[in-house]
Amino acid sequence: MSPAASTAELSGAQKVAVILMQMDQTRAAAVMQKFSDQEADEITAELVKMRRVEASVADTAVSEFHDLTTKGRVTRRGGRDFAVGLLEASFGSERAAGVMERLASTMAGKSFEFLDAADSGQLLTLLDGELPQTIALVLAHLKADQASAVLTGLDVGLRTDVAQAIATMGTATPEAVGIVAQTLKVRAGAVVAPREQVEAVGGIQPLVDIINRSDAATERILLEGLEARDPALAEEVRSRMLTFVDIVKLDARDIQQVLRGIDAAVLAIAMKGAPEAVTEVIRANVSERNRELLDDEIRAAGPVRMSQVEEARASVVRAIRELEAEGAITVQRGDEEALVE
Repeated sequence: MSPAASTAELSGAQKVAVILMQMDQTRAAAVMQKFSDQEADEITAELVKMRRVEASVADTAVSEFHDLTTKGRVTRRGGRDFAVGLLEASFGSERAAGVMERLASTMAGKSFEFLDAADSGQLLTLLDGELPQTIALVLAHLKADQASAVLTGLDVGLRTDVAQAIATMGTATPEAVGIVAQTLKVRAGAVVAPREQVEAVGGIQPLVDIINRSDAATERILLEGLEARDPALAEEVRSRMLTFVDIVKLDARDIQQVLRGIDAAVLAIAMKGAPEAVTEVIRANVSERNRELLDDEIRAAGPVRMSQVEEARASVVRAIRELEAEGAITVQRGDEEALVE
């Protein structure tokens, strides 16, 4: 924190963070326990960002709260280690990990906020010649619809490289994120230094979010490319893109077509523990005779293992995928709009 900073410039969460940094961990933990999870998240974010507070600012903050003496105060250290230690002492290691995970999620990507207003053409030009891993890091921090447009604009081979890199990305250090952001800022002509970052997280879900906003052709090419390189990874991506409950997104005629190919015994097990909306849709789209047969199978099945339920639901999902691949049915994805006749 700059020596010129004053408490008048600080938010409430920042002032609390300053106060806690002046206390020993035991007393600070006792105070921290009084806050809600949301308040703890905000305060922890400020603790991580501050690292060090000037004595004059700390003294002024303490004076405002009338909790501590304003004389002879030494400068205390903040930063991630301080925040983690305080959280663990306050809430235990499990809850502390949850707070830090939420913090990482909310702060991830802020280094790349200067790209928010850029269109896909500008981003493609900016990322031209970069390694797939670098492009993946950037796209994982962008909004899903923005990242999808960029991914669609890449050459097919590079597109698959980037998709695989996003899905298999673990964590990136603040230093790595900062270096990439700074390089792109210089190239883009930005003059503001990148903000301080916590870990940036990639993984399969960001890739799924991006693909879900892509057109059908891009989705097919990406999944085929991943299938050729890493079948297990491709299947994991597919499994997250479509689930048993997604059957409610189908038109009635498509649902009926899917259900015609599913054995009643398998469907009965798949319906075990399913949301009411799903069971209602299924029952509404089978004939009266088949509905009675389905009810008989449900009663006869009794309690079943969760693994059996998951396998039965996977059979329904496979049927949906196969019919969609054949063009026999249409699955509405992401923010697609319904057709108007």
